[in-house]
Amino acid sequence: MADVKIGGGWKEKLADEFGQSYFRDLTAFVRKEYQKTVVYPTPKNVFRAFDECPFDVVKVVILGQDPYHGPDQANGLCFAVNSGVKAPPSLQNIFKELESDLGHPVNRDPDLVRWAKQGVLLLNATLTVNAHTPGSHQGKGWEQFTDAVIKKLNDEREHLVFILWGNYAKQKGAHIDRAKHLVIESPHPSPFSAYSGFFGSKPFSKANAYLIAHSKKPIKW
Repeated sequence: MADVKIGGGWKEKLADEFGQSYFRDLTAFVRKEYQKTVVYPTPKNVFRAFDECPFDVVKVVILGQDPYHGPDQANGLCFAVNSGVKAPPSLQNIFKELESDLGHPVNRDPDLVRWAKQGVLLLNATLTVNAHTPGSHQGKGWEQFTDAVIKKLNDEREHLVFILWGNYAKQKGAHIDRAKHLVIESPHPSPFSAYSGFFGSKPFSKANAYLIAHSKKPIKW
């Protein structure tokens, strides 16, 4: 992470962040963790959400919290895992709600890169984690960086859809301009909360209806 490799026009948009002391400290911390233990995702996938979804292409933002901390899971896109890996419970519930919402079977490939390439930014608040240690890279600077990402999108883009699942995502999206963007909030899709309002919330059809209303191409979920 010495020279931040981030594509999709994001490097220019976030240049102010990369020069700040908090980001230098964050980079030093993450580099040291990669050297001494197992960290997910792999270094090339830390900024994958940005690489696969350029700034000017973003239509929808889905906010997660931490990368998955088990082997072969985290791939740089929130809620996603690599193709061929069993979908974790939250992702299984996302697919379940998606099929209920749209009323037909959907592609259940757990990678979700097909969403990213259409303009869905699958953004975790914290972009790295130590193996088997959830939350291990929280409070090190990632949250400040991803807050800046959300602010940049909020300020410089119009008519985006922000999908906020769970209290953590709602808090992180508290400053989004709701007169300028659509904010969809519900409980988290995890098995602990999915039945308290995530199921039946229809975020995917709501997002597409908003995009269509603002002359944007809907997402093929």
